[in-house]
Amino acid sequence: MKKIQLTIGVTGLNNTDNPGPGIPVIRALRDSHDFELRIIGLAYENLEPGIYMKDLVDKTYQIPYPSIGEKDFIQRLEYINNKENLDIIIPNFDAELHTFMKSKEHLESIGIKTYLPTFKQFEERDKTNLPGYGEKYEIKVPFSKPVVSYADIDNLEKNFDYPVLVKGKFYDAYIAYNKEQVITHFNKISAKWGVPVIVQEFIRGTEVNMVALGDGEGNTIAAVPMRKQYITDKGKAWGGITIGDEELLKLTTKLIKETKWRGGMEIEMIKNAKGDYYLIEINPRIPAWVYLAVAAGQNIPEALVKLALGKKVPPFKSYEIGKMFIRYSYDMIGDIAQFEKLSMSGEL
Repeated sequence: MKKIQLTIGVTGLNNTDNPGPGIPVIRALRDSHDFELRIIGLAYENLEPGIYMKDLVDKTYQIPYPSIGEKDFIQRLEYINNKENLDIIIPNFDAELHTFMKSKEHLESIGIKTYLPTFKQFEERDKTNLPGYGEKYEIKVPFSKPVVSYADIDNLEKNFDYPVLVKGKFYDAYIAYNKEQVITHFNKISAKWGVPVIVQEFIRGTEVNMVALGDGEGNTIAAVPMRKQYITDKGKAWGGITIGDEELLKLTTKLIKETKWRGGMEIEMIKNAKGDYYLIEINPRIPAWVYLAVAAGQNIPEALVKLALGKKVPPFKSYEIGKMFIRYSYDMIGDIAQFEKLSMSGEL
């Protein structure tokens, strides 16, 4: 069968100790037997490692942060599209999704498809709304409060026992064992991601995550659960293994059916010693460990592309239990000329 030729833009090319999903998404797409792809990297910083991975990324363009303004952001995408004729863009950062969702119709008018949650789905699962989300969909959620000032921190002991989790509205999560550590983490997170910062009850147990894909009609196209084997100080999985967890699969299927979730998602849970599941957060996009799901038999990025093209995608029926991933550092060698070219022209 002849392969479909596509040009796909992908963000999230950073691959540091807080890795973006862009590189594993591209690896998954390169594994596709149905598509012949030209991959266009969309980078916010000129030292994102994916920029320099020539075997994965065909060309990279630097783009402005969405916070600079929707108009400038979209104008840059229009410039790139005029040169590359993008068919699809896969955004991989929480902080950029709002702009992409808002610009959906305009992007479609210039030929660029996306496959993202609706505004309602995106806002409903926001960390600040998580307690209400848990109540609505009958899922246990740790008690949490938004914090916007030192005065809020002074009042935390009325509602919490230490330790607590201190989380950014987009990224970063730290354990705090006393008020002073809460203040330290609050300052660090708010300086980077703004307020509110979320303080959440700390649940002791095993971290289990789910990567899933919904078709927007209530059907679960893909779902693979993973238990974290090694966790960094930023709470990121540096190693994990696919598990057979029927309860977690049922919970995910129920959630996607009731919310009619559209697009990729990551569900982060804690399973305590009693076997109870607590929803920690829902990330509204494909996670950085998605290639584990691909190795286990469910190529989620490829399925997302097919959904974006309007194709009917049959749900995956199974996955391989016991597949494991371990991240590692790798010194990639480049040349200062590459860095200079990207810095000067915004293209490489």
